Amino acid sequence: MSDADSARHHPRATAEPQAGAAAAGGTATETTGPLTHIASALRRERQRAGMSLTELARRAGVAKSTLSQLESAAGNPSVETLWALSVALDVPFALLVQPARPQVQLVRAGEGPRFAADRADYLATVLSTCPPNARRDLYLITAEPGPARESDPHMPGVVEHVVLSAGRALVGPSDDPAELAPGDYIAYPGDLPHVFEALDPGTTAVLVSEHT
Repeated sequence: MSDADSARHHPRATAEPQAGAAAAGGTATETTGPLTHIASALRRERQRAGMSLTELARRAGVAKSTLSQLESAAGNPSVETLWALSVALDVPFALLVQPARPQVQLVRAGEGPRFAADRADYLATVLSTCPPNARRDLYLITAEPGPARESDPHMPGVVEHVVLSAGRALVGPSDDPAELAPGDYIAYPGDLPHVFEALDPGTTAVLVSEHT
């Protein structure tokens, strides 16, 4: 039996009609929230599984155009389509249709474990480590002018996201860093050599290391 057939004959496929109806029916205003979450969840889980649109559509037995619409928060997904996609992605049905309930974690300035660099005035404070089944770490960076923090490539697929909070800094690939001012954001491959060089005293930034 194929993944798509498994989804269509899943014993719970007819036990969740309201979840599919919420995504498929109602007015545009009523469906905006669920469709946005479904689109985000599909993109996230597909990328996490390392599948292309074509491959996921093939495994789930749905049209590629349908999947593309869903990842764009458009269309009217049926229960059967969502079940087929959840089976192909090997994730619970609820993960695609129900937004996660966020947990509040408060870290005051000056708190959290800190790690200093050997050859730069650079201090990294861990704000949030990667929980099970997630792939990201969150850091608060404080740095002063002087030798740059030069990082060797991390594991394949890592992407780093930086938002500068205060000061100025050169951030990004070692061969082409960008000068950031407060409020600027940059994302770059963490699996290539990269650099963080403070240009002003009291430079701070938030760094998210994303593992795909």
